Amino acid sequence: MLPGHSRGGGPSALPAQLPTSPCRYRGFILLITFLIYTCYHMSRKPISVVKSRLHHNCSEMIQPISDTHRLNDTTWCNWAPFDQSNYKELLGAVDNAFLVAYAIGMFISGIFGERLPLRYYLTAGMLLSGLFTSLFGLGYFWNIHALWYFVLIQICNGLVQTTGWPSVVTCVGNWFGKGKRGLIMGIWNSHTSVGNILGSLIAGIWVDEQWGLSFVVPGIITAVMGLVTFFFLIEYPEDVDCSPPQHHGELEENVDNAEDPGNGPHSNRENGLESAVTLSKEPSAQPAAISFFGALWIPGVVEFSLCLLFAKLVSYTFLYWLPLYIFNVVHFTAKESGDLSTLFDVGGIAGGILAGLISDYTNGRATTCCVMLILAAPMMFLYNYVGQSGISISIVMLLTCGALVNGPYALITTAVSADLGTHKSLKGNAKALSTVTAIIDGTGSIGAALGPLLAGLISPTGWNNVFYMLITADILACLLLCRLVYKEILGWRSSLSRDRGYREM
Repeated sequence: MLPGHSRGGGPSALPAQLPTSPCRYRGFILLITFLIYTCYHMSRKPISVVKSRLHHNCSEMIQPISDTHRLNDTTWCNWAPFDQSNYKELLGAVDNAFLVAYAIGMFISGIFGERLPLRYYLTAGMLLSGLFTSLFGLGYFWNIHALWYFVLIQICNGLVQTTGWPSVVTCVGNWFGKGKRGLIMGIWNSHTSVGNILGSLIAGIWVDEQWGLSFVVPGIITAVMGLVTFFFLIEYPEDVDCSPPQHHGELEENVDNAEDPGNGPHSNRENGLESAVTLSKEPSAQPAAISFFGALWIPGVVEFSLCLLFAKLVSYTFLYWLPLYIFNVVHFTAKESGDLSTLFDVGGIAGGILAGLISDYTNGRATTCCVMLILAAPMMFLYNYVGQSGISISIVMLLTCGALVNGPYALITTAVSADLGTHKSLKGNAKALSTVTAIIDGTGSIGAALGPLLAGLISPTGWNNVFYMLITADILACLLLCRLVYKEILGWRSSLSRDRGYREM
């Protein structure tokens, strides 16, 4: 094990030391949390690729001689119970089982995440997620055709997957302060898209032959990563004698102490050393965890949560239905559709980094999200109408849509959540980070559940109507940020006025 204290597993036998800075472990924390959540998303993606294999046009395939179906049966190659005419609704129900369970579980998960050791919590979540993902694929080898089996596995998987996001964001928030948080987390958040890409590519290898392996292999990889997490994750900088980052409340408190005439430099230095030693010697002395309703009162939590509901509705509809859309409209094979859909996630990587960089430079998280959402609406309209007219146009528009749709989603779930979880109103109590993250992502997950469900219900009436639904959700997400955008604009004007005043003096 690594040296120092372990807040999750009790203090080690090593003597306490004063934290040192800078800390070489920060890059390692970014890497391991990146890999952790890459695996979480990788295990979610196969269902979107396998959908086109569970139900497709059997007339284009040669029926085996040993097959028991009738010669004129056009559903012989489909996997029951998805061989019926209402297969889209059934596939939507399977998606929704995962997403509704995920949305409900997320609100509870953040509360547990603040009170349990993150290392144990993440390890258990990844092992169980790997198990349930593999069980879905084993349904192929066990020749299971009962809808309840696939729905039940998805519900269980949705619940255990909620262990991931609040925990990794809390862990990263424990190690990094606000400076350049948007850029750092924009790059780090590419794990979502990288996981989707890997999930699509891995699932595509076996989708046309033994689609069960499209789930079993990602499940095994996720479980192995859970074991890596158990042995190597470091929850707090103090656990390895590194100095913790300063958040809003801590910075303001330090400034106030420095300006207090009753405290001289010698006194401040003594207090700082005493607090550092106390922190090292007593790692269990932590501020109380914030309540669910207390987190809702943090300014901006409600607006960003509701915005994410609609932004995630759009993103997850693409995540679960884009391969099937390409399969039906362009008539590619299941593997080709899955491979082409990864371009949306490649664009999402660039969009998340760009959103973080711009929001750091302008100090305008809400405005950055709003502008990208405004641009995403006409781009989705164009993709539906002209995006399939040629492979080059399709590639460009998928990359652009991915950047504009996933950029705000990535920014809100990472930098914005971390900002609000360490808001100045909390006076340095970073224990709210997991709860705030869970509230924001949990609300967003309601939209993630609604999007694929609505797509399954609306798609039989035509794919155009699905895109109209996505554009409407995108506009609503933008409108919910209007108050915060107005506050940021006022802040910029005030800052410009002060700068002019200083120059005139």
